[in-house]
Amino acid sequence: MFVCAGCGAELTAPVARVALPDHTYFGAWEQLHPPLMQSGTYAVDPLPTGQPWRLWDEVGDEPAARQGIYAPVHSVSFGPRGRIVIAPGDSRGMAFIPEKCDGYCMGVDGRDGPNLACTGCGSAVATRLDDCGLWQAVWLEPDAVRRAPSGLPAVPVPAWDELDLESYAVAPVELDGSWSFRWEAAVTVALAHLVVACDARPVALAGPLADLLGDAVAGYMPAGPPTMTLGLAGPGRPPLRPGPDVLLVPRYPFTGEAWRPPDGTAPVVPLDIGIWAYLALPGETSPAPATGRLPEGVLRDDYPLPLHPWRPFLPHPYAFAHTLARLPAIRRPALRAYRDRFCGPR
Repeated sequence: MFVCAGCGAELTAPVARVALPDHTYFGAWEQLHPPLMQSGTYAVDPLPTGQPWRLWDEVGDEPAARQGIYAPVHSVSFGPRGRIVIAPGDSRGMAFIPEKCDGYCMGVDGRDGPNLACTGCGSAVATRLDDCGLWQAVWLEPDAVRRAPSGLPAVPVPAWDELDLESYAVAPVELDGSWSFRWEAAVTVALAHLVVACDARPVALAGPLADLLGDAVAGYMPAGPPTMTLGLAGPGRPPLRPGPDVLLVPRYPFTGEAWRPPDGTAPVVPLDIGIWAYLALPGETSPAPATGRLPEGVLRDDYPLPLHPWRPFLPHPYAFAHTLARLPAIRRPALRAYRDRFCGPR
């Protein structure tokens, strides 16, 4: 758990570390969002976040690179590294600081800095976010808190082949027919990694990748030959023969590290394990006995039918530019030229 660095008061329930979600900073404007983190978990952002901000022209290439920014952006954060995010329901012993609770329209957005104080000593320790376009979260300030043993027994971390992939799978479509916010953000983050892995060259998709993501990739990747190939790879999947040029692989849910093939050198594109698992798992089948098979592309007419989106998949525009600017390879001439054409110089 985390406790106040000043007085030692408990500030969280017992929590276990997981990877920082790909969609952390990417929501939908004028929309309320659920909590970013699952109850009982926390994540750490290793890069600087929040105030103070400095304009790119005042910073320059090398100082910005030390802050984790490798291409021109409007402004660079010189805020703290290592901020810790938890689900709001896991917070303990904190109260709002009334004069720091401004927001846009539906809640608080942290514009004035930490807005939660330790009830034990009054120190500002965290920031609550729940305004429109923001995932509900409590961000603990790294210098204001410290870790402490919870007293609970440690839980073993499963290996790749021990993960229950079905429990991680996230459906792409919400009940109202809209695309999942998590999908829109995480797929776009993967697209930025794909551009780098392919060195901004054309790429071809096949199977379910083409069905779900073909239009999105076509809009973000150069067209025309020569074409590289992208294939789905990961734990429990047979090796692809012939092997694709680039592999779309899951991120390990506890560390965020990308899965690596045991006997391959192809570059990998990391993808949120929830989206990867949905793509990798076989489609639903009826539990009732049946004779014969439905023709390819024909849906069953029993209830409920699979959900389908009411519009094409649209990548999150901010997530793409944001991710590209934070990949060191974007400094390569071909990739920098691609980014300047696609995202503009800022």
